[in-house]
Amino acid sequence: MRPTLTHVALHVPDLEPCIRFYADFCGMRVIHERAGKGSKIVWMAEPGKEHQFIFVIMPGGQARHLASDDYSHFGFAVDSRERVDAIATRAEAAGCLIWAPRDEPYPVGYYCGLRDPAGNYVEFSYGQPLGPGSEALPIP
Repeated sequence: MRPTLTHVALHVPDLEPCIRFYADFCGMRVIHERAGKGSKIVWMAEPGKEHQFIFVIMPGGQARHLASDDYSHFGFAVDSRERVDAIATRAEAAGCLIWAPRDEPYPVGYYCGLRDPAGNYVEFSYGQPLGPGSEALPIP
């Protein structure tokens, strides 16, 4: 059997704002929590994907200070351009929008980017050959 990617673990400076961000913007929910690192450690997943891929979020990390041209990010697919626009509007009001919605040639598609409370970049995209509706798109 080959290895399967199951999780990403993040140390963050302040746990609760990160939990709220990933719940509010990404639709993830806490599926497990336990004591650890002087606070608690949480596992978050998208509903229905709890056994496929999770974020493990732990306190005690340093804030990330990524450059504006650093495109390191977590990517979430959404089901329409309008959904990208709606997320960008909410993020702008919350002060965490870093990349306004934009179109890029295939396979990048239409996307926007946010900064989570720990400084990680998070992309929301439509039209990539990944995620909702991707079955009809070829992978280059």
